[in-house]
Amino acid sequence: MEITENTKQSQEFCPENNLVWAILCTVLCCMPLGIVSIVKACSVNGLWAQGRKQEAREAARSARNWAIWGAVASLVCVIIYCIVVGIAALAGASF
Repeated sequence: MEITENTKQSQEFCPENNLVWAILCTVLCCMPLGIVSIVKACSVNGLWAQGRKQEAREAARSARNWAIWGAVASLVCVIIYCIVVGIAALAGASF
């Protein structure tokens, strides 16, 4: 049995929109980058429904990347804050 092009297209599934990660990034990590991630994640299903499948995949990938960058930015800020507080504690100053 030969698989036709129509059968292949009907077996495609909408990519994961990563909305949960975008919301978690917004609430727990970095709000500006999380909001960008939410906007990208919300566009995935609409693009897929319009038949713009490549754009939907790109939006899903972009939403994931923005959420990751938000988490990384938050982690970097926490590390910098700890270093500054540690240096201030060693110097005898208080915040």
